Amino acid sequence: MIFVTGPLFAGKRDYIRQALGLSPEAFARQAVWDVQLLAARAPDLTALAEELAAREIVIATEVGGGVVPVDPAERAAREAAGRLACLLAERADTVIRVCCGLPQALKGKLPC
Repeated sequence: MIFVTGPLFAGKRDYIRQALGLSPEAFARQAVWDVQLLAARAPDLTALAEELAAREIVIATEVGGGVVPVDPAERAAREAAGRLACLLAERADTVIRVCCGLPQALKGKLPC
């Protein structure tokens, strides 16, 4: 599994689709994105990570930077998203962080 992470609107989807030479249709079949949104309502993050790790490409937006939310539910969602990202990175063969459209391999090698 390839896990791609990075800030919002950093070019994560565009980068990995182009790097792997996938059509939009093939990308939609092979990838799942915005998985950080699933973390907040998941009863078991480990089970969610196992389910997502079965996909070829998993993409998550980093949500841990900036001002810590005042709302307890928002803080819990942010914490869950971070924990899910750690679980996914642990299971991934390749971890790529994309910032400003520039990829950085954190684990494994870049696909291009």
